[in-house]
Amino acid sequence: MRALVFGVPPESTDAPPTGNPLLDGLARTPMGLVDVEEPALPRPDWVRIAPRLTGICGSDAKQVFMDWGSGQVPGMPTNPMIDFSSFPQVLGHEVVADVVELGPEARGLAVGDRVVLNPWLSCAPRGFSPVCPACEVGDLSLCWHFTDGPLAPGIHIGTSRDLPGGYAPTMVAHDSMLFKVPDSVPDELAVFADPFAVSLHSVTRHAPAPGSKVLVYGAGALGSCATAILRMLYPDVEVGVVARFGAQADLARAFGAHRVFAHEPARQLIEEIAEWSGGVLRGDNEMPMAFPGFVDVVYDTITRKETLEVAARVLRARGTIVKAGVHSPMAWEWTPLYFKELAWVGSNAFGMEEVDGVRKHGIQHYLDLTASGRIDLRPMLTHTFPLGEWRAAFTTLATQGDTGAIKVAFDQRAH
Repeated sequence: MRALVFGVPPESTDAPPTGNPLLDGLARTPMGLVDVEEPALPRPDWVRIAPRLTGICGSDAKQVFMDWGSGQVPGMPTNPMIDFSSFPQVLGHEVVADVVELGPEARGLAVGDRVVLNPWLSCAPRGFSPVCPACEVGDLSLCWHFTDGPLAPGIHIGTSRDLPGGYAPTMVAHDSMLFKVPDSVPDELAVFADPFAVSLHSVTRHAPAPGSKVLVYGAGALGSCATAILRMLYPDVEVGVVARFGAQADLARAFGAHRVFAHEPARQLIEEIAEWSGGVLRGDNEMPMAFPGFVDVVYDTITRKETLEVAARVLRARGTIVKAGVHSPMAWEWTPLYFKELAWVGSNAFGMEEVDGVRKHGIQHYLDLTASGRIDLRPMLTHTFPLGEWRAAFTTLATQGDTGAIKVAFDQRAH
């Protein structure tokens, strides 16, 4: 089969430098459409699926753009997550697909079922029984066995060389990794199951106090999902959103944000958030601190030094920064972190989540909420491309200030 593989010699390009680091990274990225063997079913309880629509995740985009960040702390050790991946890789884990083949021991599915993928390569897909303590309580993204067993290291499909993702005409998945899509939910909504579940995890695990004000930093796919989730589950909470681009700001308002702030200049942003939240600015520093601040939680879907420094300045004492973004580490002025006794917590993907007192997988929550009409993320899907136009798809993301892109996906339904 012909798949889009990361970890191959870069395609030659004569493109001159553009000044846009994402476009320049794309020009030399080690990725291309190449012929690869169709993957075999690893065990009898696995399933073959054919992707219909595959979203480009922000983490995939960073990898393709080689957007490793700049200004890292000198002497920073190697990122340990490299040991949880194996190359070459066929990326793509935000997948809506058709079931085309069942292993003899696969359960709960039939050929022709339309499904969405839970990509995590936790205990069950890797064949471990009994499962580890993390999987036992539903924390699938904290599984103990991401580098163990006969499958090559990888935290989820698309990060293991043995299990190609959705940037290909076919792929394989364990029967426990697939959720049937209700007939009433079109592909264009089903494709958001993964990013919705990521934001659901970050919001519900660090829920805002009743009647408080919270800030969603970033208005891409994760930030837009977080805004919609907050407005749906916590209607008495006021939601502010920091958006970089006009299309993002418009979508944040459409999803119910009470205030939308421009991401720069930083001092003006701090002043506006403080005025909105009731925080009192102290001193005449170039980036003053609100003390006491009155923002309860900042859901940071970007996590750069700029976002952390603003978040720490506008939060209330003992407020929380939820790190959902995956940008490379950078040095930042974190004095407010200790002074205000802030909590800075990570949020890693999803597993079993509780909503309205009901505990089930985050993806199942999404499908049920969408089918019932409680959530509608349709405006997030702004662009689709055939897989053969992958450079155009990533160019659209790299220039989203001009294109208005929020979520870009590969449309493989012609196959």
